Amino acid sequence: MELSGRRIVVTGGAGFIGSHLADALARDNDLVIIDDFSVGCRENTAQLEGLSNVRIAEADITDRDAMHELCAGAEVVFHLAISCLRTSFGQPYMSHDINAGGTLSLCLAAQERRVKRFLYVSSSEVYGSALAVPMSEEHPLQPTTVYGASKLAGELYAQAVGRTYGLPVSVVRPFNTYGPREPWQGARAEVIPRFLLALEAGHAPVVYGDGLQTRDFTYVEDTVRGLLLAGACDELVGGVVNVARGREVSIRRVAELLRERVGGDAPPPRFESDRPGDVSRHYADVAKAKRLFGFEPEVEFEDGLARTLAWFRGQKIAERADVGAATRPNW
Repeated sequence: MELSGRRIVVTGGAGFIGSHLADALARDNDLVIIDDFSVGCRENTAQLEGLSNVRIAEADITDRDAMHELCAGAEVVFHLAISCLRTSFGQPYMSHDINAGGTLSLCLAAQERRVKRFLYVSSSEVYGSALAVPMSEEHPLQPTTVYGASKLAGELYAQAVGRTYGLPVSVVRPFNTYGPREPWQGARAEVIPRFLLALEAGHAPVVYGDGLQTRDFTYVEDTVRGLLLAGACDELVGGVVNVARGREVSIRRVAELLRERVGGDAPPPRFESDRPGDVSRHYADVAKAKRLFGFEPEVEFEDGLARTLAWFRGQKIAERADVGAATRPNW
């Protein structure tokens, strides 16, 4: 399916990954960005405001009437709107209502509007900790958090609507995406910007547990390219695919690399007790993505960290942030 010249809806389009996806899709399509701005921010879509082919709609995906109206005329839906992982620790019902219930309401609206392609952007958190590596799409699904479980419920709802009503659904499971616009404040703050905030202020970055837990960090440009290729792939309809760099790196190593990049007298990490529900190992098998639509990651991890640090400094994040928050628990 060609993805140019279409009317496309992106939920969570003011978020980290969603805004980068929206930038790419706005070049050749009529685009509707849906976001309630609880996780996403207007700064991420400022470059798209005023474009004649882009509509930015503030709406909640659990609002069924709004989803039905906003999907009118849409040919493709990319669904990225979420309640984030750490929010699920204190507000598990919210995580369920948005990630599972909101997905169902959007799927049904898309089906009623006869959308031609629905791409559900899930999460590697549906797997839980790796039982075998690399983790293929056949890996057991054993989420360790309500967030992971709610994302898996969203997958199952999307697939069920596809099987029952004929909505052409594809599911992508991105692994840990990082890069410019990654959340850096509050419960949404991710590990790389949290480390950068601490290091730039001369504080020790906080590592939970022994730091030997691994993640498959994927630069945002690679993730977005994978989503676009997956959305265009007819063979993926009805199926699931990983999008990732296909390599693992420990959290301790991330702290070391960022400390080297920041330079000066940046202190070594401080180790705290384990985070609840933390997975011990993530390492993706991306062979299916390569076979189905030729996906291969292009940005090496150290290069991606350098780009992220350059953006971070260019945006003067350390000057705008509550630096102390980077050294406090964010769950």
